[in-house]
Amino acid sequence: MATEVTPMMKQYLAIKENYKDAFLFFRLGDFYEMFFEDAIQASQLLEITLTARASNSDNPIPMCGVPYHSAAGYIDTLIDKGYKVAICEQVEDAKLAKGMVKREVVQLISPGTMMEAKGLKEKENNFITAVFQHEEKEYGFAYCDLSTGELKSTVLPMGEDRLLNELTTLAAKEMVVGIEFSEAFPEAIREQLGLFISYENNNELPDGYESLVTNTIHPIEKKAIAKLLNYFIDTQKRDLSHLQKTVHYETSQYMKMDYYSKRNLELSESIRGKGKQGTLLWLLDQTKTAMGGRLLKQWIDRPLIHLDAIKARQQDVNSFINHYFERMELMEQLKQVYDLERLAGRVAYGNVNARDLIQLKNSLYQVPLLKETLKSMNQPNLTRIIEEIDPCDTLADVLERAINTSPPISIREGGIIKDGYNAELDTYRDASRNGKTWIAELEQQERALTGIKSLKVGFNRVFGYYIEVTKANIAALPENRYERKQTLTNAERYITPELKEKERLILDAEEKSMELEYTLFIQVRETVKQYIERLQHLAKVISEIDCLQSFANISENNHFVKPEMNKTGELEIIQGRHPVVEKVMGTQSYVANDCIMDDSRNMLLITGPNMSGKSTYMRQIALTAIMAQVGCYIPAEQATLPIFDQIFTRIGAADDLIAGQSTFMVEMLEARNAIANATSQSLILFDEIGRGTATYDGMALAQAIIEYIHEEVHAKTLFSTHYHELTILDETLTGMHNVHVSAVEENGKVVFLHKIENGPADKSYGIHVAELANLPAKLIGRARDILEQLESSEEKIIVPAEKARVPEVQEEVQLSMFPIEEKTVRTKQEQSLIKLIKNIDLMHMTPMDAMATLYDLQKKVKQ
Repeated sequence: MATEVTPMMKQYLAIKENYKDAFLFFRLGDFYEMFFEDAIQASQLLEITLTARASNSDNPIPMCGVPYHSAAGYIDTLIDKGYKVAICEQVEDAKLAKGMVKREVVQLISPGTMMEAKGLKEKENNFITAVFQHEEKEYGFAYCDLSTGELKSTVLPMGEDRLLNELTTLAAKEMVVGIEFSEAFPEAIREQLGLFISYENNNELPDGYESLVTNTIHPIEKKAIAKLLNYFIDTQKRDLSHLQKTVHYETSQYMKMDYYSKRNLELSESIRGKGKQGTLLWLLDQTKTAMGGRLLKQWIDRPLIHLDAIKARQQDVNSFINHYFERMELMEQLKQVYDLERLAGRVAYGNVNARDLIQLKNSLYQVPLLKETLKSMNQPNLTRIIEEIDPCDTLADVLERAINTSPPISIREGGIIKDGYNAELDTYRDASRNGKTWIAELEQQERALTGIKSLKVGFNRVFGYYIEVTKANIAALPENRYERKQTLTNAERYITPELKEKERLILDAEEKSMELEYTLFIQVRETVKQYIERLQHLAKVISEIDCLQSFANISENNHFVKPEMNKTGELEIIQGRHPVVEKVMGTQSYVANDCIMDDSRNMLLITGPNMSGKSTYMRQIALTAIMAQVGCYIPAEQATLPIFDQIFTRIGAADDLIAGQSTFMVEMLEARNAIANATSQSLILFDEIGRGTATYDGMALAQAIIEYIHEEVHAKTLFSTHYHELTILDETLTGMHNVHVSAVEENGKVVFLHKIENGPADKSYGIHVAELANLPAKLIGRARDILEQLESSEEKIIVPAEKARVPEVQEEVQLSMFPIEEKTVRTKQEQSLIKLIKNIDLMHMTPMDAMATLYDLQKKVKQ
């Protein structure tokens, strides 16, 4: 039997046609249903039962569904796995519909447009980005957290590495692009970053949103902003009044760190666990509000580079440190503050409930207390913050008068609005309550009249109010007093004309009461909507206070000190510590070290055995600089620091498998990035550059890199190496200084002291480390014999800098793996492909360039 396409399925197919890239949640009664391929895939992803519609036909339709009331969890699961969900609802009353009930998609949910708290991490932003490419010159770039309304934009120079760095800095969940990009570009981004890619080709600002973009915004940025806003309008289909005015930013206003540097330094994500534990963010986060936690992460991702801004933040932290008791009060007050940013978004969206408004009211009650506590500190530098605190007293008063202290979650079943707020509502409630009192009195009256003590007056939604008498007592009922309504197994239910009339009055009053309560709640919500901009500004101020108190707590509890910042390039850290390692190990176990560098000593060559702490030492210098430039105190006894414009790192040996790069290629690409972009105000950390290739190759490259940075770049550089031959470079490079991590032998065993000393290491202790790893004793003995032979025949292979020469550029010759006959005739397409491949400059391509080029080549070959 063939499957007949019903009107309902025709409606489903017509709607699905416009949402091919999303799971369509099609509302049928109390369920969201999915059909065909959506059902097959969703049943696997959500682990729910797959059934079939028209199961007796020749072609049954695969089908699965989830209950309407618990759909949020299933939607979160699909979004978390990187899918879109289109919510299709009934948009007319089934009782009034002529034929098929009208249905429409009311919202498209994607990874970058999550609004419900269940799908969001409270201390993390959920950014969606939009990119507009202007010819071959630059990118217009915009990003937004739809849940908070934060909207920012900038112009980025052309180059996928710049774009990739912004996307990774933001930890963006979704990117919106248009037809100006080739097909390979978004696919390569998706492959490398796991970003969800969406499309929007309308780059003109939508009507009604012009106020979000000021005249100072660059036209290229406006295109990206417009793309993002049009995507929101197309997918969200609801009020977006919580979106804030676009804030323009320049990446040059902050310290620059590429994705690899942030990963190597474990600023917000650990390399091993991929979580927050063990990161700088984990250490510094003692914020008490969700808003403060999100702002703290933004501060760490974008450290300051302007001296006045850094000093101002340091002064604020100092004020909090010096006022312990007030800080403790602030902490307790902040704990009572709700997530005002995301609440504003939910108010605009219309999905806020009465309990949210109670939390908002309780939060606003804390604001005057926060303000008074800050005033009591009597710190002139805090005047700006104090003046910007807006208590929103009128709104707090409205919420106090309108909303019950413990309202239900549902906004349609009553119990939300307080008595005395609205006279009409009070009248309905009085009628309902008096009616119920009359019902209770009726029960006592009928028991006395009939003598039946078990007689009761009850209610259900189907039959309304009734008088119930057990069958054993039916004979005692007066004749013609009751009208039979329902027969049960062991009882009869009756009504009287008087009871029926009272029922009508009671139910009518309850229905009107709930309808009026809902209307009044919507009015209160609209009142809150008028305060959205003020609440968002208040949220920013409270977030700043929260971050400052967090820095103060961390600094005081961990004995951090305020660094002196300078523009002269002087770096002097006395008894510095790695903040995270110290936190894990405890202050008594950690070995502190100095680091001294200036214009005459801008490079440290660090030698010492494996496991001795070279990498930890290098990381602690970088983390100390970052902490100082976000305004926090630092782990040291005393410190003077320059302001770094950029930090570059090459630490660790992980291959970049996604981009198809080996360890050595990654080393060279990251080294090139640092050398090409660093300035004399930058900090470079290179850990054992050159180890990924043959010994002489690696040593030659390491020496050349050291010399180039020393002579051409002049950046502050920490360069660790196992090539002890390089230590003689301090004889010719005046700005390079040898230091080493000390170790001693005791009874034939190596003991790491983790202490940085001047001069080169006397030996590598590599065999001792192997011994610590419990390699076989016979193997260790053989290694020592071989080492003695090698050391006895060792020759100097370092070429002094003055003898270095620039190699002549020779034409590269590509050797063929297979002989090609001279008479081989190739098609024009083959000749074109060969020419294209020959002209690829592989060594100067970014991983993203390489993936895009390979994708284009594959398409040409398939054609």
